[in-house]
Amino acid sequence: MKIAIVEDELLAVNYLKSILDKQSIVPVTETVILRSKKQAIDFFNNNSADLIFMDIHLGDGMSLEIFEHTELFTPIIFITAFDEYAIKVFKHFTIDYLLKPFEEGDLHMALQKFISIRNNFDPEPVLKSISTLRQHDDLGVMKHFMVREGNKLKSIDEHNTAYFFASGKYLFLTTKDHQTYIYDDTIKDIIQKLNPKVFFKVNRKFIINKNAITEIIKHSSQKIELRLSPPPEANMEVFISKRQITECLSWLKA
Repeated sequence: MKIAIVEDELLAVNYLKSILDKQSIVPVTETVILRSKKQAIDFFNNNSADLIFMDIHLGDGMSLEIFEHTELFTPIIFITAFDEYAIKVFKHFTIDYLLKPFEEGDLHMALQKFISIRNNFDPEPVLKSISTLRQHDDLGVMKHFMVREGNKLKSIDEHNTAYFFASGKYLFLTTKDHQTYIYDDTIKDIIQKLNPKVFFKVNRKFIINKNAITEIIKHSSQKIELRLSPPPEANMEVFISKRQITECLSWLKA
């Protein structure tokens, strides 16, 4: 069986390939590594595979754009770093997805599903799901956020999201009912996907929901503190960045 991996992160490629090489669920005779959208388009215009692992976000664009340049009638297991729209769309069709960071067992389950649908694979749902995903992505605003709760996935609505905060290498999402989850994104990237009427990046660590603010304390013209509900862990103080004060106050008044 010939497998194609469309993934731009070398560590992710090596991790996926190492699991594929060890497993015995499907016989892998050849693995093709495609590190960019361009490489994938060039390859699939002249070659085929029996199964494709495809990351949604590549260094040179969305992998979904590959379908605009070539026709693929191959089962695909999509790879996504908690992309809410991808999960929402693809879980309804006969293709699978792996959520980064995925474990060996997750890949084995995806391969088992591939075997079960291999003889009845219909490419039409794939094309429909891609179209739907592109439409959602073009909207540019996320209203639900997928988090992992144990071995399950949970969707959190924007109105139940109190704030995002960065700590060390991780981004966390805290809900209004005092639950905190690791969210697989960065504070720099997630702010581009949020509704600007609801969320504001007040400093380099916090993105807050306007409705989570309980008090605004003005220590001076250049030092304004926000009290949040629920309070951040370890009672962290949240101050508006000096360069953000004017814009943030205007946002609060809107």
